[in-house]
Amino acid sequence: MKHLGTVTLETERLILRKTLENDWEPMFSNWASDARVTKYLTWAPYETAEQLKTTYHQYLLDNQEKPDFYDWKIILKELNEPIGAISVVKLREDIEEAEIGYCLGYRWWHKGIMTEAFQRVIRFLFEEVGVNRITATHDPRNPHSGDVMKKCGLQYEGTLRQAGRNMQGICDECVYAILREEYLKDQ
Repeated sequence: MKHLGTVTLETERLILRKTLENDWEPMFSNWASDARVTKYLTWAPYETAEQLKTTYHQYLLDNQEKPDFYDWKIILKELNEPIGAISVVKLREDIEEAEIGYCLGYRWWHKGIMTEAFQRVIRFLFEEVGVNRITATHDPRNPHSGDVMKKCGLQYEGTLRQAGRNMQGICDECVYAILREEYLKDQ
């Protein structure tokens, strides 16, 4: 793999970019404080913007220049502020695998935004970074997340029973993946 870090990516409606110094306020108001967004995630909604700024936001700023760190803020061009995030949450160098995680503000659900962002990240990871396999998982009680994975060409590989933990407690994990050869075949 050729690590490039979080480079700016663009689609018709979106700009995917690094975290900026002042992103903590829209991150908090647009998704990180919303229990609907975090219901099936591994972290609780932030109670204050200051809490977000001094913890997670600072972590992103401290790490975003690393070449193997991939975390994009999803910017809706018409709004020009972050409405969600998509990241490589786990990287396995030994098999050239990137696991993707994502979240999006509730107001923008069911508009194809996450599918558009994920498709662009898939293209970047296969064509520019050179990963061999891209995976994602979701709690089966959150089927809309799985719908995004399917729309992006990932195939269902199975359900790992009680293999994860999120804000609902111990949970099953539905696993999806796409291989480089499958991606290239469809191009």
